[in-house]
Amino acid sequence: MPSTPVVVDAAVVLLGATVTTITHPLLYVKLLIQVGHEPLPPAVGSTMLGRPVLYLPGFFSYAQYVLRVDGKLGLFRGLSPRIASSTISTLVRGKIEWRVLQSKKDEHQNSFRKLVQETSHDMIFRCLSRVATHPFHVMSVRCMAQFVGRETKYSGVFSCIMTIFKEEGLSGFYTGFVPHVLGEVLFLWCCNLLAYLINTYAVDHSFSQASTLRNYTKFVMSITLRVLTYPFTLVADVMAVNNCGLAAGLPPRFPVFTSWLHCWNHLSTECQLFRGSRLFFRRVPVTLPPSVED
Repeated sequence: MPSTPVVVDAAVVLLGATVTTITHPLLYVKLLIQVGHEPLPPAVGSTMLGRPVLYLPGFFSYAQYVLRVDGKLGLFRGLSPRIASSTISTLVRGKIEWRVLQSKKDEHQNSFRKLVQETSHDMIFRCLSRVATHPFHVMSVRCMAQFVGRETKYSGVFSCIMTIFKEEGLSGFYTGFVPHVLGEVLFLWCCNLLAYLINTYAVDHSFSQASTLRNYTKFVMSITLRVLTYPFTLVADVMAVNNCGLAAGLPPRFPVFTSWLHCWNHLSTECQLFRGSRLFFRRVPVTLPPSVED
């Protein structure tokens, strides 16, 4: 018997929730690193050339520290808002993709026009999905950031909703929304366009493995561009915590930012725009001494 759309949606939602739960500790540790929380001292190591260097704790060392402080469930702070976000994103994507398939009329179009159309549809989905899920992202980030100051201000989903709405109004649910959307849109267009240009003009069509090579182009582009657009994600997460009453987003850890551009400039000045992009082999950042004017 063929599966009904309801059964398929339920299976996809369940799979998404499972993956979200399994990967949550990774994102939890990453978030704590993003807000600059380094409770463990660096360890002395060496590079491949034998030069001594200081390494900050990697994911496993950091996760073990969280376990010692909060127990086994400590690594799953903020999980319920993330599951809600994953569920809504899956449902929204399914509905939009169905409507796109229903509205397709012109199948005989050149490849570039098809690329622009598909990328535009995907961009619309991502923006609508972000509008629907960003409030839950803010809740999850704040629940996780409470580890820094050992606060209990944000707990469950409904408690977070009431707290944010009471203190900040509707705008509080969309703190950091703009850099997140900009990063997603920039990543999407650059990835698709670069993959198209490489597959069209750089790959030799007479090559026997050309079709296989073209299939890997977009994958490689996505990995590269995800790293380059990471600062947008970092700024969005820092803004979600900034000035919300938690120690992770208040002075002296961070100044009170007036906008996401202010946050970007601050992190750029401190050479920290890629903080948290790596969970292993993290070197101690080198800070330049202050200049002395004559």
